[in-house]
Amino acid sequence: MAEPLWTAQEIVAATGGKLAGKAFAATGVSIDTRTLAPGDLFVALGGVRDGHEFVQAAFEKGAAGVIASRQVFGPAVMVDDALAALEKLGAAARERAPQVRRGAVTGSVGKTSVTQAVAAGLKLAGRWHASVKSYNNHIGVPLTLARMPRETERAVFEIGMNHAEEIRPLSRMVRPHAVAVTTVGPVHTENFADGETGVARAKAEIFEGIEPGGIAVLNADNRWFDLLRGEAERFGAEVRTFGHRDECDARLIDFQPAEGHAVVQARFHGKGLDFPILQTGQHWGPNAMAVLLMLEALGVDLDDSLAALGSFEPLEGRGAETTVRLPGGSFALIDESYNANPISMASAIASLGARPASGRRIVALTDMLELGADGPRFHAALAEPLEAAAVDLVFCAGPLMKSLYDALPSTRRGGYAESAAELAPLVARAAEPGDLVMVKGSNGSKAGLIAQALAARGAGEGG
Repeated sequence: MAEPLWTAQEIVAATGGKLAGKAFAATGVSIDTRTLAPGDLFVALGGVRDGHEFVQAAFEKGAAGVIASRQVFGPAVMVDDALAALEKLGAAARERAPQVRRGAVTGSVGKTSVTQAVAAGLKLAGRWHASVKSYNNHIGVPLTLARMPRETERAVFEIGMNHAEEIRPLSRMVRPHAVAVTTVGPVHTENFADGETGVARAKAEIFEGIEPGGIAVLNADNRWFDLLRGEAERFGAEVRTFGHRDECDARLIDFQPAEGHAVVQARFHGKGLDFPILQTGQHWGPNAMAVLLMLEALGVDLDDSLAALGSFEPLEGRGAETTVRLPGGSFALIDESYNANPISMASAIASLGARPASGRRIVALTDMLELGADGPRFHAALAEPLEAAAVDLVFCAGPLMKSLYDALPSTRRGGYAESAAELAPLVARAAEPGDLVMVKGSNGSKAGLIAQALAARGAGEGG
């Protein structure tokens, strides 16, 4: 039988709690009964819904025990604060596995994709552990740590933020040996009085938890590179760079997208590399460079790193591509509906423009959120990259996207609606065989509804 992830006695020792009921051993850690697996430890966190309301459901689904701050019926470790207990459990997981090489990834865009691509490389190299989905906040990071098996050799964590002072405690919790900042741009700027400068300084908080002699992987093409390098060196990190500059450790020379894949040409520490990846977005050129440097810093050899990049498929809503079959042919759907900001929008539009298309290039865009007073300006500014990419039709949904729609020439206007739900049928009806159709927007503005409507065209018409 496999060694348990946590025994009740270990949880008590880590959290300072008290055992109530019989001793137990857990094989996993969960904060959500919808995804809880038999044998999990259930942590009853507070929030919009109090986790204690779900303790009975957790036991019914096979939870081994719970961490709780008030009386429950079943084996439990009682604590004063369940979130603080989860943080202590995460720290204990780190301390009991000193052999683990830990990496952390942050950035305004691309952090989830880069984290998961790094994880794909760690998986090829040995016993590995990684964040799932976008578990990158004050709950997701300690949860990911608490789930780390004691025999792990390498691990990678995603760290995100909406405000200042959020990354610092999470980095100190992970204590990474290598960190990557994918890029910094105007994302969450409404939460910073000094705008993008504040975002850059908040991202730089990740260096404060780095282990002595650790490595910082930085984007030399980014306008905030000098600030980030200065902060990384201030905390004792060795800086390694990626980008287009001649002096970069991982230098991107060319990125050639095609249907369902691209070929990357690069120089890695001066050595020429040509390799395929299953991505088409141009941002995957620099992303791939960051992944190579992170995997190197975590002790993964280059062959495994290239194999991981060559087999890593786009994540749902982050560039996944499908062929939607219609009676007279098919169109390609590029689903970028998970998130959007000015940087990722411009990159996705440029990527679409670089693709050969037998039909039209069509985009459906929903509001980019958390941009503050500059929101309308950022949306209207997308008219320029859309023109440069020779996009034929643009569909827009949301009050902010109205600024873009008004800025478009009439020949490029496909349609406008106040919501994604209203726009979805208009876009679905417009797609024809041979078209390249991309959907992009913030998750909160429901861009996924448009992608779903387009995908359903095939099913609805016998595809």
